[in-house]
Amino acid sequence: MTRWTDTMGPLLRYAPARERPGRVLAAMGRLEQASWLDGTIELLRKGVRAVPLGGARDALHGRWLGHPLHPVLVQLPMGAWLSSAVLDRIPGNRRAATVLVGVGIAGVAPAAAAGLADWAELEDEQARVGLAHAVCNVLATTCYAVSLGARLAGRDGRRSALAGLAAAALSGAMGGHLAYRQAAGPNHAEAVHRLVPPGWHDLGEVADLTPGRPVRRTAGAAGDVAVLVLLQPDGTVAALADRCSHLAGSLSEGEVADGCVTCPLHGSTFRLSDGWNVTGPATAPQPVFDTRIAAGRLQIRLRSVEIPDAPEG
Repeated sequence: MTRWTDTMGPLLRYAPARERPGRVLAAMGRLEQASWLDGTIELLRKGVRAVPLGGARDALHGRWLGHPLHPVLVQLPMGAWLSSAVLDRIPGNRRAATVLVGVGIAGVAPAAAAGLADWAELEDEQARVGLAHAVCNVLATTCYAVSLGARLAGRDGRRSALAGLAAAALSGAMGGHLAYRQAAGPNHAEAVHRLVPPGWHDLGEVADLTPGRPVRRTAGAAGDVAVLVLLQPDGTVAALADRCSHLAGSLSEGEVADGCVTCPLHGSTFRLSDGWNVTGPATAPQPVFDTRIAAGRLQIRLRSVEIPDAPEG
């Protein structure tokens, strides 16, 4: 699939000025294509994945919350630092501003831990922007640490705080690009419930299925919704949306074991019976289909949205 950044060079060179991407968008496009960062990214990615977090890794992803945890945790440092900037402009609030600078610094660690856990499971273009996002966060934290040290020593500290706020704002813009332009974090299977009409849909002959081997079929009004279909040893058929809710990997290419399918891209595991995301990094379950066999043909119907019981552990 061609991305808009794949043609960024010719687009900038030949497109009329009024039709060219804005400078910010063009800069983000060049950053997405900065493959020279990949060696550093791979080393850092391996390091993050090697940390023995156990079940805490899924907690940092936000599986328990139903969406990424990182954006929630970011509110503490950003809110504290922005509030300190306001108080710095109001006479008599130096001590309160200093406290808020410290509170913001204290909030960086949990936000960074969640962000790194998510970042380690991104695709290359996303990871490049994410690395720059992290560098800006480090710069912002360093500036605020310098500001706090100056304040505690009786010096001003406001200039370094403003520099930190500027770096945090740039980081926030990159985070927005990651979330909304590159779709890092949203549920990639959410549209299935709008694209598949109510009722039963034919997916072909059951005789074409091999027991225990997942295959990909299509459904929807335009036949554009990919569905994982698995004929099980007992003769029943399981069917889930094929595009992984994490980053749209094809579940039909994954491994099936213990009643679950594992995404081949980043290892998210989903229960075949109800689509529940047993392990992350996926934070949303897969849409699941009811199945029936009529005259030797498989038919599926999108199951109503429900919240299944999470497995123990």
